[in-house]
Amino acid sequence: MSTLQPPKQISKRQELREDTAVTFYVQAWEFFDQNRKLVYGALAGLGVLVLAIIGWAYLQHQKGEEAELALAEAITVYEAGTYREALDGTDDVPGLLPIVDEYGGTQAGNLARFYAADALFRLGEYDQALELFDAFEKGNNLVGASAYAGMAAIYEQREEYERAGDHYRRAAEQFVSSETTPDYLLDAGTAYEQAGAYGDAIEMYETIQEDYPDSGAASNLDFFIARAEAKQQAS
Repeated sequence: MSTLQPPKQISKRQELREDTAVTFYVQAWEFFDQNRKLVYGALAGLGVLVLAIIGWAYLQHQKGEEAELALAEAITVYEAGTYREALDGTDDVPGLLPIVDEYGGTQAGNLARFYAADALFRLGEYDQALELFDAFEKGNNLVGASAYAGMAAIYEQREEYERAGDHYRRAAEQFVSSETTPDYLLDAGTAYEQAGAYGDAIEMYETIQEDYPDSGAASNLDFFIARAEAKQQAS
């Protein structure tokens, strides 16, 4: 028995597909033939772009390593409590502010921004501290929450109590922890009370009661809630 198979019939749809593929190939070749310089130029430009991206990534990596080394030295001065030297630097140690200026786009440079803001706060230079706390790129971690708390403390110094309450609340939400969140909520509540936002204050106190009843911040909440409610009724 013969093993030959009868030829398959080509459907109209298949013929159309093949005609379309041939037509596309011919048109593409004609375009390339007529625009060789343009195509070669585009490919060369793409190559330059790829090389530029690789070069930029390498430089960012190098800058990141330089920033980490500089920040490690500056932090030793900061931790010694000599905040002005930590900010400006010495002959031997780079300062936090110059690190921010030169490496602000790196992770270490961003962290230097936080340390610089805290040092300025401790020196009572609140305006510049607020700018740096605000510019600091805040992650959902303890440092991010601390930056919001720093801003809140500055607003308290300015007697802008409602804004202080908002930022303490933001600190509590930025990094949820049984160690820090209850205290930030309590700070938010007392700030709201001072602002006359008694409903918000009560909300903060009740949140501590419900979510963190065993925390130190929960010890006098019945008194705080009663006080806020009395002020709310009297207002």
